[in-house]
Amino acid sequence: MNLEALKNKTILLLGKSRAFCSNEFTIQLSYLQITLALEYAPDVVLIVEGKMMTPYEQNYRDTLYEERKAPFISIDDFEKELACGIDEETLLMSLKLSHDASRLKSFLQNPMISDTLFLKLLKMYSWGGEDFFENDDNRDVSAAIIVRFYENIERNHNVQYATLGLMHLVSQCKNIAVLESIVGLEPLQKSFQSDARDLNYTLITAIATHYLTPQWVLKMFIQKSNSYVKTLIAMRSDCNGVMQKLLYEDGDESVKEALSYNTHLDKAITIVFIEGGIYAKNIAKHIQLDDALFAMLVEKYPKELAQNESLTFTMQIELLEVNDEETKIALASNLHIDENVVAKLVRKGSQDINFAIYANAKTPSRSLIEAYENKMNHVALSYNQNTPEALLRILAQSENPKILEGLAKNPSTPVDILYQLQLHSQLERFVKENPTFGKHIMSESIGWEV
Repeated sequence: MNLEALKNKTILLLGKSRAFCSNEFTIQLSYLQITLALEYAPDVVLIVEGKMMTPYEQNYRDTLYEERKAPFISIDDFEKELACGIDEETLLMSLKLSHDASRLKSFLQNPMISDTLFLKLLKMYSWGGEDFFENDDNRDVSAAIIVRFYENIERNHNVQYATLGLMHLVSQCKNIAVLESIVGLEPLQKSFQSDARDLNYTLITAIATHYLTPQWVLKMFIQKSNSYVKTLIAMRSDCNGVMQKLLYEDGDESVKEALSYNTHLDKAITIVFIEGGIYAKNIAKHIQLDDALFAMLVEKYPKELAQNESLTFTMQIELLEVNDEETKIALASNLHIDENVVAKLVRKGSQDINFAIYANAKTPSRSLIEAYENKMNHVALSYNQNTPEALLRILAQSENPKILEGLAKNPSTPVDILYQLQLHSQLERFVKENPTFGKHIMSESIGWEV
């Protein structure tokens, strides 16, 4: 349906509007130069079936339908078209000049308007210095935000009535514009230095760790937030050199320590940390290595380097030659270890090194099958997510409590075995914490797709 075709024509509404309040419905029709009739007349070209029709209106509708007086359309379909026909700039200017808070709130609660218009209107809303749910109007607008953008709201329809709903919305959000809009809301802007128990502060930390949060927001958080939020930003992979410099110059030791865990730490800051020694171990474990950095660290921190997931094959071979058991164990546990290095470690490894190798999900299945022949390797195999299912089922027949604990914790353990292990009081907690078991329970008991 094209509303432009209804210009200078008359329509009949039976019942009431739904998304638009009655006054706004009339205003929008007037703007589009569409006349609203109170009853049928020959000039009526469209009949809109609204909500809450009286018995008289229902009978009247049936009569008009039988006589085919004019085409019918549901109020939902008509209001969708009406929302599409809104001149956004005119509306925004009208609301800005009139300061009509009631009309603004009415639009924010209208599910038919576009997300883009909603976010523009949201910027105009005044929270009156109060929190998201501190008064009726703020509560209604907060609920409108959650209902509009929360995924699968029908599964948890009460979530719109609490700040926790906003936090869940942020965690699942895939729309940068929505994140930016939430950041700009007055109740959140007042909460940068709040107590950690404050729910708005929790919302800030959720935004600080969200993978889509834009860098201008992160820079603002660095300038306004406390040291804990800064530590969260310091460990982000997209924390660039400019932000790292701001964080380093902050001077807080907890923030500096968090920076030392950043895989893409600025080269200049890296050198300062290594020369200072205090955070060099963290850098050796986590930084994205190049030959120069590896050479700077290998003599003093081989064990920490062996845990670094960016090790090249050449670096792994060099660490393999280090005469230190702990370094070899760390290397054997590295999920990015090269298969050729695994073979070399097996040939020269002690029992502790072998345990690390056979508990490592990176170890090829064929090596795990060979390792099963030695009972000394069974505990490690029970923990390994890469252990073939057939072997896990055989291991489940063991009476060794360490093997059973490994199976209870292993996400690759078949669900039927996890059910059996749950019957052991010592293993019940481990099974419940197993992500595979948790997903199964949610799927079977609640019917959710996980």
